[in-house]
Amino acid sequence: MPCRLAGMLLLLPAVALALPLEGPLSPLPAPPELAPQRVELGRKLFNDPRLSRNNSLSCANCHRLEQGGADHQALSPGIDGQLLAVNTPTVFNASLNFRQFWDGRAQTLEEQAHQVVQSPSEMGSDWQLVVQRIADDPDYRAGFAQAYGQGVDKHTIENALATFQRTLLTPGSRFDRYLQGDTAILTIEEKYGYQRFQEYGCIACHQGVNIGGNMLQKFGVLGDYFKDRGNPTVADLGRFNVTGDEEDRHVFKVPSLRNVAVTAPYFHDGSAATLEAAVDVMFRYQLGRTPSAEDKALIIQFLKTLTGQWQGKPL
Repeated sequence: MPCRLAGMLLLLPAVALALPLEGPLSPLPAPPELAPQRVELGRKLFNDPRLSRNNSLSCANCHRLEQGGADHQALSPGIDGQLLAVNTPTVFNASLNFRQFWDGRAQTLEEQAHQVVQSPSEMGSDWQLVVQRIADDPDYRAGFAQAYGQGVDKHTIENALATFQRTLLTPGSRFDRYLQGDTAILTIEEKYGYQRFQEYGCIACHQGVNIGGNMLQKFGVLGDYFKDRGNPTVADLGRFNVTGDEEDRHVFKVPSLRNVAVTAPYFHDGSAATLEAAVDVMFRYQLGRTPSAEDKALIIQFLKTLTGQWQGKPL
């Protein structure tokens, strides 16, 4: 079903912009209070290249926390330097997505870790080898015994990684503060941008606490993106690769727009190098509309208010 709400919202007078507009968006919660020993184990594992077959690659190589939780590359190099098939999404706020991976094949962060370690193009390893390496480290052995009351195994490694990732929330964006009642935090242009974001229908798919990440949608609802782009790949089939269902061809998880201004390039193929280019693609292929230059600029200004904070500092 096309993500279109255009025409359903009336143009609001300027005075109405003093208050948050009604819409299915909500502020990010504070990071959860989780068992600190498990969080610390997960942090160490996240940065540990021993999870990869040849000890060359850690989760942090692609998910750089100092770069918005991604790495600013269209396609990241995986094991042995081979490029991955899809763009690396940000790890920030990933725990709030209803599924993981662009094709939604994992329902939990634990399941995602399970698959990444064994992926021939990502970590290229196997769990027997990873467990042995981690269990051979006396510091890890002591840490897992203290945090889990048992030795190192696949399930506790997966859980530790997932526990750490669940703390990677980025509340405190200016837009969140606006939703919480600080109406002066946004400029009039940014408020109009939020209004246009709703009017054009962007909010139909980019909604909820993560402003996306809670549904699957066809890429190219109102135009053949892949034909126009050319050079089709297996990864372009999206969820079809998981289900084999023809209705899932070119279907992907709708990405979160949290921190979107600092996580370029965009889309599963990393084809949009700038936020401006990404907005153009969305209007053409998802909404089937051509915005005025002013409206496009206003929406981009709004999107820049979605950048949150991690450890008390803006991303």
